[in-house]
Amino acid sequence: MSATTRGVVFIHSTPTALCPHITWAMESALGRDVSLDWTEQPLGRSLKRAEFSWTGAPGTGAALASALRGWDGVRYEVTEEPSPGLDGSRWSHTPSLGIHHATISASGDVVVHENRLREVLTLAQGAGEAVEDMLGELLGTAWDAELEAFRHAGDGAPVRWLHKVG
Repeated sequence: MSATTRGVVFIHSTPTALCPHITWAMESALGRDVSLDWTEQPLGRSLKRAEFSWTGAPGTGAALASALRGWDGVRYEVTEEPSPGLDGSRWSHTPSLGIHHATISASGDVVVHENRLREVLTLAQGAGEAVEDMLGELLGTAWDAELEAFRHAGDGAPVRWLHKVG
């Protein structure tokens, strides 16, 4: 039996005209039909939002995040839960910042691996502000700040619970 994992795609905001294209891109990445329940995104006229829970092989989250890249005005996050022998991941995208990938622990925290920390310390050369800036980039602080309002605007959206795999 091959390993499976789960995740969620959060389309925080997209122009209405891109909704079918996003659906097609997700179908291509998943290799099956996808039905998205598009709702109004209150933070912008003619913007929509949707959430989609998926199940697939490890790496499906990366395929989904890649399939959604390249369209103007789309804000999204893709999560992939940890699976046996593999870390979880989150991909965040905003039009102004592009895409950010973070490794995610079982409790949902961003994990910064040892070699990345060593690189930060080497590059910062003891400058505290540089360490802070580089760690902020590794943690995706700017992406979280930009997406936060769009996340809260979806507070009335239907909740989809994920379950532990493996």
